[in-house]
Amino acid sequence: MVDQTDLEVRLRTRLDPMDRITAGVAIRSDRDLNPDWTDLPAPLKPAAVLAPIVRRPNGWTMLFTQRAHETPAHPGQVSFPGGRVHADDASPLETALRETEEEIGLARRLIEPLGAWDRYNTGTGFTVTPIVGFVEPGFELTLDPREVAEVFETPLAFLLDPANHERREGVWRGKTRAYYAMPHDGREIWGATAGMIRALWERLYG
Repeated sequence: MVDQTDLEVRLRTRLDPMDRITAGVAIRSDRDLNPDWTDLPAPLKPAAVLAPIVRRPNGWTMLFTQRAHETPAHPGQVSFPGGRVHADDASPLETALRETEEEIGLARRLIEPLGAWDRYNTGTGFTVTPIVGFVEPGFELTLDPREVAEVFETPLAFLLDPANHERREGVWRGKTRAYYAMPHDGREIWGATAGMIRALWERLYG
């Protein structure tokens, strides 16, 4: 079980604050489990995502999107709401809040940003800034069907238990790839999203 009082203290003190999320944070990547990889794309395109923690009274959850199969970016995969940084975005936080509102209709006024953790470089060519935000229950969502097929929540206690961080292997682009997976209730959280969750656990408890 996660002590939510202790977890809130860790979230408020161990993340990079909003005025420092563009500099000095550690870099994680798909190379963490694949140190022999030398072919990550360059240059990497900047992106940002929001990891919404819903403070439900019977246990906090983390909200995810299931990408639409029609979208060109990671079709059908589980991800955090977010996307590419636009030229007129003032910060990664602005990107994450804008994309979240566009994709799932979660208004930024309902989100309390807490901070960021380690940027994550993906094999698909993005450098992603993940940002945690608290969300109180009672919100309503409107999904953009061009990008999101559905939204679901997974217990945060499950995600922050390292016993549930499965290490798997598969073949990608002709090479054996190791990656994290966190299957729960018929959902498959894996790849970069699972890697970011693992990095968040390490930041908070490692």
